Amino acid sequence: MALRVRLLAFVLAFCALAVGAQAQGLSFPPLSGRVVDEAGLLDAAARESLTLTLADLEAKSTDQLVVVTLRSLRGTSIEDYGYQLGRAWQIGQKDKNNGVLLIVAPNERKVRIEVGYGLEGTLTDAITKFIIENSILPRFKAGDFPGGIRRGVEDIVQVLTGDAEEYKQRAQQAATQRVSQGDLIVMAFFILIVFLIIANIVLGIVRSIRQALMRAGVIERDPKGKRHWLDTIPIIVTSGSSSGGSSWSGGSSGGGFSGGGGSFGGGGSSGSW
Repeated sequence: MALRVRLLAFVLAFCALAVGAQAQGLSFPPLSGRVVDEAGLLDAAARESLTLTLADLEAKSTDQLVVVTLRSLRGTSIEDYGYQLGRAWQIGQKDKNNGVLLIVAPNERKVRIEVGYGLEGTLTDAITKFIIENSILPRFKAGDFPGGIRRGVEDIVQVLTGDAEEYKQRAQQAATQRVSQGDLIVMAFFILIVFLIIANIVLGIVRSIRQALMRAGVIERDPKGKRHWLDTIPIIVTSGSSSGGSSWSGGSSGGGFSGGGGSFGGGGSSGSW
């Protein structure tokens, strides 16, 4: 009995270790600079230009922005990978948590802006979503990865250095337009449902009147075995229903750069193309 208990305890401990290893088993590229181009999307000139831009951002604001391209997400989602990578690299200053990651995974066709705790009030989810959808993804879809990364970096820098309010307004306008388009789709669907219900009611009434006239001999019955076209239409709602209803619901230059102990909590947005 004691042997069985020890064996069970060993199995449970092994399972716990396996689960923990899987959660912490993601591999990350080394933080070799402000641009870590593991996927090889950028040439030397693009990496150098981005590095200068990112270094200038930190000099002006102390905020740290790192661009990373990945060969693979290592079998996980870009949201989980971005969160784990942010914690592993600890981008941003420890007392400010002011780090940002622009992550591109071309093999999975995913992109994410991961935001440290201290910048979530400035670089909001709505703003990061706006940047991804309007600045990065159109260029990625056209095959221009360097252009998309450059434009994304420029927009993030503008938000962090004083244009946050403008981007909030632009992001709100874009969100309002998406909602308006969604409302139109819902309205069109509602109108279609109402039309189908009314059509069924009308057909049911016409069928009932026709049957009553046949029973009264006013109109002739159809030949035996032959059905009228009205009888071939399924009626969902008829005039004879007592009640009814429906419901629906709707890179790598700049050696020596390292994170400063910043913390990440999963803020940011993702996109795909």
